Amino acid sequence: MRIPYTGPLPPPTIIPRNANTSSGAISALTRFLSAPRPPLLPPSPHSNGRTVLLTGAGISVASGLADYRGTAGTYTLNKTYRPIYYHEFISNHEARKRYWARSFLGWTNLNKARPNDAHRAVRQLGERGFISQVITQNVDSFHPIAHPALPTLELHGYLRSLVCIHCGNHLPRSEFQRSLSAMNPEWAAFLAEMLETGALDSEHPDERRKRGLKTNPDGDVDVPNASYTTFRYPACPTCLADPPLLADGWQSKVQIDADGAWSPSSTAGVLKPAVVMFGESIVTSVKTAAEEAIDNASKILVIGSSLATYSAWRLVKRAKERSMPIGVLNLGGVRGEETFYADLGPDNDGSFGVRCSESADRILPSVVRNLGLSGSVPDVERTQVAQESQIEGVL
Repeated sequence: MRIPYTGPLPPPTIIPRNANTSSGAISALTRFLSAPRPPLLPPSPHSNGRTVLLTGAGISVASGLADYRGTAGTYTLNKTYRPIYYHEFISNHEARKRYWARSFLGWTNLNKARPNDAHRAVRQLGERGFISQVITQNVDSFHPIAHPALPTLELHGYLRSLVCIHCGNHLPRSEFQRSLSAMNPEWAAFLAEMLETGALDSEHPDERRKRGLKTNPDGDVDVPNASYTTFRYPACPTCLADPPLLADGWQSKVQIDADGAWSPSSTAGVLKPAVVMFGESIVTSVKTAAEEAIDNASKILVIGSSLATYSAWRLVKRAKERSMPIGVLNLGGVRGEETFYADLGPDNDGSFGVRCSESADRILPSVVRNLGLSGSVPDVERTQVAQESQIEGVL
């Protein structure tokens, strides 16, 4: 995955013009989702005639997670942040210490966050056949938790698990977090202190900076001037029990200290988050599945994404090349959006394309009600939250 575009984006051009209010945006999105399949759309052997969703960080803001950009289209998180690259993670023990120490602190907020009304509205739209599938850039697992029956393709992976780079074994993040806490008691005490004082209650970058912390994407918390060299992390339990053969045919070795922490003398047993890191390729099967989801749909609706990452932007570009109507519900600018609507006529009422700059959690439930779906999001929220809790135990 490439480093996302972090420069400022131009303000959006609202389409249609009356979508510049919440009620206008709701009406335009209602027409977009309910419009018939465009007659000039190229044929597809598995066409479903429905809308595919592409979601980004903005849809999870109401769950308490940070967005990457503000309403002005500028990058709001730590602008000096340099993410760890895949090759650096797999080859550098010290880099992994730094990564896991910061992730250890940042995991708490993500773990306690839950899907919001926008995710539940997506579920209802899927149940009534308006949406065929969700492609998400997010790694928070909110989509599969909120709507397990509606297919979700997690384009960049997920943080709920780790994967061993040597044997492919998966390990739940909750189990890994407990191991990190046991191996690093001083860090665990520091985390407990921050939780007690409320230092991690907000993911807003300005609030974090006031407390001496820096907020970075995907649950990374940077503590300035902290030393990460003593931080320890566990080895893959599968590799530890049965060391695999290396690519060159030699037998690997996995060694640990008295507390079970991975030793740098090991040649296997390294766990990484089950996400696509920068410099790491998206799995071919996932890339193909995303392209097929676009080709089989009749429209695409982008929610909460500035399309700063190429992996997401190219999917909307593919939709445009197929003459699919494009909808965008996102606060602030979107990369390349001027090309998405260049050929729309002045009489478009939202049926052939829509661009709104509103919060998804406020707008989507109203779109659900506007489409005449039985029950409002608040009416079914209690039942859905109970179901989500059950699903979380499985994921």
